[in-house]
Amino acid sequence: MKPKILLTGATGFIGKRLLYKLDQSGYRVRCLVRSSEKLALALPVENEPEIVYGDILKPETLDGALEGIETAYYLVHSMGGRSPRKFLEFETRDRKAAQNFITAADNAGIKRIIYLGGLGDVGDKLSHHLASRQEVGRILQSGRCKTTILRAAVIIGAGGAGFEIIRYLVERLPVLLCPKWVYTMNQPIAVENVMDYLQGCMENPDTAGMSLDIGGPQILGYADLMRIYAKTRGLKRLIIGVPFFSTRLSSYWVNLITPLPAGIVFALAEGLRNEAVCRENHIREMVPANLLPMDQAICNALAEEQSGPGAISRQSCFLSESLKNA
Repeated sequence: MKPKILLTGATGFIGKRLLYKLDQSGYRVRCLVRSSEKLALALPVENEPEIVYGDILKPETLDGALEGIETAYYLVHSMGGRSPRKFLEFETRDRKAAQNFITAADNAGIKRIIYLGGLGDVGDKLSHHLASRQEVGRILQSGRCKTTILRAAVIIGAGGAGFEIIRYLVERLPVLLCPKWVYTMNQPIAVENVMDYLQGCMENPDTAGMSLDIGGPQILGYADLMRIYAKTRGLKRLIIGVPFFSTRLSSYWVNLITPLPAGIVFALAEGLRNEAVCRENHIREMVPANLLPMDQAICNALAEEQSGPGAISRQSCFLSESLKNA
């Protein structure tokens, strides 16, 4: 019988997908869920996950969640909240949460933690959002257990904040007058490949304690991503970079066009000025994966959507074999 895995952030964009992937591979999963949340599973699972209610900001609730666990996924990040006025409060929460978790993990004898962070180097004047993710990684690696950090740029998948910004902007605006960050280079990755790496790192003990960059096969500007999206949808779009757009102004502009909360948009928009390209590719040797090009990643994300902007028929887009046979 495969060991039981602790999954934090199980109700989120990444966590819910990882729950399904681990379940399909025969792992038993224990989900740490706050009492105010509900783990709603749209698809059936082979093994019903164990639900443990707790809050990483309340250390007294963590002992039971960690009991009998050797490996834990840390997929918790509070982002920027609903208001740009209070978005910096997330740094304090993230710092406290990471410290509580690593202390409880060491007390429980956890052997491994796997954490999904963000690409970006400290010397590049990182945004508050990316700097906080770096700090969380350092805290998690300060304990006795071995923490693997995966650092990703924009993750392309239905429901992901970065993808949803691109989706709504391109769907709703025939002419996009964008801030100059649309020309910042990044290495986006399909959410399917993020799942491959998250599970693969757990199964490869050589990745324990390492920090690894993960990215897709293409290095693109955000304007390139928008053009690929438009081409995938058969839309004609004109994208123009406007240098006088400030970060705050552009965040309000994006918030006006998309349904994302202004605080989250501001946190993401501030980070778009930072180049997010893999500095090394050791992960490709340690955890081989079939990296999806962005046109296919976008098609897969759109096929997952059932309604709203970007809804697309499965027949009108090149999809992976799994989607073709679904």
